[in-house]
Amino acid sequence: MGGFAGIHHATVARLEEQGHAKLIATCDPRPEAFAMEQQTWRFSERGVHVYPDYRTLLDACHRGLDLLVVPTPINLHAEMHAAATALGLPVYLEKPPTLDHAELEQMITADARARKSSLVGFNFIIEKPRLALKERILAGEFGAVRGATLSALWPRPASYFARNNWAGRLMIDGRIVLDSCFGNAMAHFVHNLLFWAGGPELFSWGQPAAVRAELYRAHAIEGADTFFVETDTTAGVNLRFALSHACAGPSSHLEVVLCDKAALRYVVGRQIEIRWNDGRVEKIAAEPFDPLAENHLDYYRYLRGETTRPATTLADSRAFVALNDLAHVSSARIAKIPAALVSGVRDEKEQKDYLNTAGLTAAHENFLVRGAWPGANGWEREPGEVATPADLGKFYDVVRTMAKR
Repeated sequence: MGGFAGIHHATVARLEEQGHAKLIATCDPRPEAFAMEQQTWRFSERGVHVYPDYRTLLDACHRGLDLLVVPTPINLHAEMHAAATALGLPVYLEKPPTLDHAELEQMITADARARKSSLVGFNFIIEKPRLALKERILAGEFGAVRGATLSALWPRPASYFARNNWAGRLMIDGRIVLDSCFGNAMAHFVHNLLFWAGGPELFSWGQPAAVRAELYRAHAIEGADTFFVETDTTAGVNLRFALSHACAGPSSHLEVVLCDKAALRYVVGRQIEIRWNDGRVEKIAAEPFDPLAENHLDYYRYLRGETTRPATTLADSRAFVALNDLAHVSSARIAKIPAALVSGVRDEKEQKDYLNTAGLTAAHENFLVRGAWPGANGWEREPGEVATPADLGKFYDVVRTMAKR
């Protein structure tokens, strides 16, 4: 009931008031720790049953359920999805579905047992302006897509990595976790960029053919908090990603799609514009959008048979999971950001401590615009080797080696 699950609970409660849904039951291994939340969500008045384990919940309730919502730690997704689909239940599965490409294939197989396909909650794919722009891209209005870039800086205090036992981890009990800004916190935007590069269908994603990456950390964590990743897709589109939690100040993110006739600039919820090569600038209003509520409603429409597919299926997640895994294979190790660039910043208002990397914005620009890797420009590491899907067999050995360092 804690973490992002709490936001799901608040969303479903609002949807229930509007007549869209009915919450039957929930579970948590420590339900007593959320007594106040249960009162706020009016579980007693709504007749919501609380169980200490998801298996107990499914045993007791599965005959009365239309779907199961799984907003749990990444390493629990596969087993919970398997338990639900074995009973024929479709799943609203929070992103990422898994960050283990082989486990994803097992989940895709298991999903065929359910009455309907599961949804992976990459929240922004169903934004109406995004879909309209993708349709214009596919119609050829902007010319061919040549490339796309994602820049995202999301400050995270040290306490963020201490909030549970899986934050910033590569593995737990020998199993893949790979929690990171790229694979989890900002996974929506990584998935978005692959969406722009997909075709010829609207709901399609660019498939990575060759990946190069440099992974770094400033925080005292097992995984990486800073990613520089480049991939060429099977269709020949070049994608570059620069993401970090090792920063302070305001958060920022920007998706840019580079076409023959124009550049599309997209900031979720704020700014959408088309900068044509002839000097015109077309601005598009960012419509009000409640990501979680809209994704719940969109999935309900699919489950009722009103639409033909969920926004993102498990099979649609293959490109994202493969890209994340190949980024680790390419980088081969997680290098420390040079200590001379990292300083502590105390946010007195929040009463939280951050690490800030000097020159990070410039490093992003040099990489995204000029293709200059930070390792060769003062960050003191060797370049990552090119990794292709044929190298996925190296993935587990690479991650195990990273986890030992």
